[in-house]
Amino acid sequence: MVTPSFVAVEDQDAVTELLRAQLDGLPARSPVYADLFAEHGVTPSTFASLDDLAKFPFTTKQMLRDSQADAPPLGRHAAVDMTEVIRVHASTGTTGKPSWVGVTRRDAAAWTDMVTRAFRTMGASREDVVLHAAGLTLFVGGLPIRDAFERIGATFVPIGTGASEKAVLALETLGVTALHSTPSYARYLAEYLRARGRDPKEFGLRKIFVGGEPGGGEPAFRQHVEQEWGAPVAEGLGNADMAPVLFGEVPGSSGMRFTGGRHVLVELIDPESGAPVAAEPGATGELVYTSVDRECCPLVRFRTSDRVLVTGLADDGAPLIRCFGRTDDMLIVLGVNVFPSAIRDIIQALHPRTTGAMQILLSEEGPRVEPPLRVEAEWGEQPGDRDELVRELETLIRSRLSVRAAVTLVPPGSIERSEAKTRLTRRTS
Repeated sequence: MVTPSFVAVEDQDAVTELLRAQLDGLPARSPVYADLFAEHGVTPSTFASLDDLAKFPFTTKQMLRDSQADAPPLGRHAAVDMTEVIRVHASTGTTGKPSWVGVTRRDAAAWTDMVTRAFRTMGASREDVVLHAAGLTLFVGGLPIRDAFERIGATFVPIGTGASEKAVLALETLGVTALHSTPSYARYLAEYLRARGRDPKEFGLRKIFVGGEPGGGEPAFRQHVEQEWGAPVAEGLGNADMAPVLFGEVPGSSGMRFTGGRHVLVELIDPESGAPVAAEPGATGELVYTSVDRECCPLVRFRTSDRVLVTGLADDGAPLIRCFGRTDDMLIVLGVNVFPSAIRDIIQALHPRTTGAMQILLSEEGPRVEPPLRVEAEWGEQPGDRDELVRELETLIRSRLSVRAAVTLVPPGSIERSEAKTRLTRRTS
């Protein structure tokens, strides 16, 4: 069944009616769903209540890629003509060929509603001057984020990526109060400043909003970024195919809460079996989204590959989550699932003995990796005995993640930095 706790009680009837209306016309509008529903023996009339959603088949990212390959540019799953599309974004993620996401005028308005709600949840206000250091072109974390901050009334400074000199100029002259970027860039910009003899704290940031990749919820990584800037981190989570930001973190809470309102339904499933998982504290699973009122690219039970932990409940009972990785990124070492972000958090926890920068070296395509897991990490400003540091890192990885690792230390600055999403693995052949 649908995890009802992700939907506010007062919204459940409205969401049910909106989804029923969407499903009623979907097979006629979307050839992909006409075929998929027929294949699985369901029709729009199968849906009578939220519990019935589980009777419908999943949609996967590969289905969307195949759909666009068969019927470019937007695919057989697109439910409107291109003349109705006012903007196109690209869904990239960390793997696979980019695919196009079309947005109608109504879709864009719904996105703005959801993203605005998320950033207000994260503490954004009209008094903020926000340095936006994320992509501004095809990335859904660009123009839709601008639309939301402008609705909030904040001052939006669109620096984008690859422009750290301009970012510093904005910090120096515009009274910036908040940074919006990937977690990787929040750390990168701090390193950029320190390399030029500047202390990030001198700029007086009061808020850091991060998203676009795992990292903002990793304890050691988050603590490092907060200490560097002297400002709290609030994390958001979204999906390019569904909506730019669907979860937002209340500052000081233990996780992100769903902020998509009546536009999206959320399920938590077992990633192996597809069975529903109750969104109770301590539960883990994969997020699945269903669009309720989407015009261009309505998706039913879309598997995101985002793996999350339910960290607790808000005062009103809403589940709070942290994303700890993506199924696409997961490695399997002798049957043990390992997320590269978990390795990074262990290495970051030993800062300043390490810089926190790391990569896992793969001799062939994953997810299966023969032990030991080869990890390259930079030593830091105060490494101490490097042989002892290697032994400690290998011991921590084995004790916490149950895999054997071979750690190689390299000088600071040896591992490539990224101003966008950071790759935590590297093919060596």
